Amino acid sequence: MNTVEAVRRTLSARFNAAGIESAGLDARLLVGAVLKLDLTGLITSASRQITGAEAAALEVLAARRLGGEPVARILGEKEFWGLPLKLSADTLVPRPDTETVVELALESLRATSTRTGVRIIDIGTGSGAILLALLHQLPDSFGIGTDISEAALVTARSNAKQLGLAHRAAFVASHYAAAIAGSFDVILSNPPYIRSADIGELSREVRDHDPLRALDGGADGLEAYRALIPQAAGLLAAGGALIVEAGLGQRGPIEALMTAAGLRLEPAAKTDLSGIPRAIAGRKMAVIGPT
Repeated sequence: MNTVEAVRRTLSARFNAAGIESAGLDARLLVGAVLKLDLTGLITSASRQITGAEAAALEVLAARRLGGEPVARILGEKEFWGLPLKLSADTLVPRPDTETVVELALESLRATSTRTGVRIIDIGTGSGAILLALLHQLPDSFGIGTDISEAALVTARSNAKQLGLAHRAAFVASHYAAAIAGSFDVILSNPPYIRSADIGELSREVRDHDPLRALDGGADGLEAYRALIPQAAGLLAAGGALIVEAGLGQRGPIEALMTAAGLRLEPAAKTDLSGIPRAIAGRKMAVIGPT
């Protein structure tokens, strides 16, 4: 029978046979997209017959997934911090690991009792994921997202507008934070941190579909941090924090760069579900003058 449920199960089995780890979820999302049904709708319509046109449309999407294209790219949207974000070819697909940066930023702000009027920079904003998540959590805050890609900034602006946050967000074309001036309470970044030699070893979903310049961190993966950490240190207000995402084994070198830039290391890095230190923070301390 060509019912909604039968088609979903068949597609899930095809994805599973192809070695796709998220086979069941991917099948549900693609069937739901073609039929314009959410999870509840898929359940209540389980016995409905699929039309020929729907089956053909679903097969086109299935072929793209079997060819290695991530579901988020196929659908053009990805949820981050509970917020739906549009994607483009010039933006990374936001990943759950990056939510550790948002979590650590909120913890840092709680620790300093800074919860209103927070001034934020998101360096290399891409889709705007990190900045928009914080603006959503902090109603009185204002933020700037920078990116070297004008096309990525178009996507970020669109997401800000869609989420009703455009009045509290500005987006600036900049090499990291070079074009920014002022004083900020929290600066965040998920910069490119994959070593150039390791790009070829990434999954095809990432390697073939995420923008290379958002992945490639140079020979040792630390090129972006060398540029952005000194810039950020100069823009932080006294007591402000810089929080960056890091890759495996990068905590020590990043903390050394933060220390060299005059930041005090925050003791608790935020780990991802695999236990990897993923979000790392340094704080700018107040300068005490002569008495």
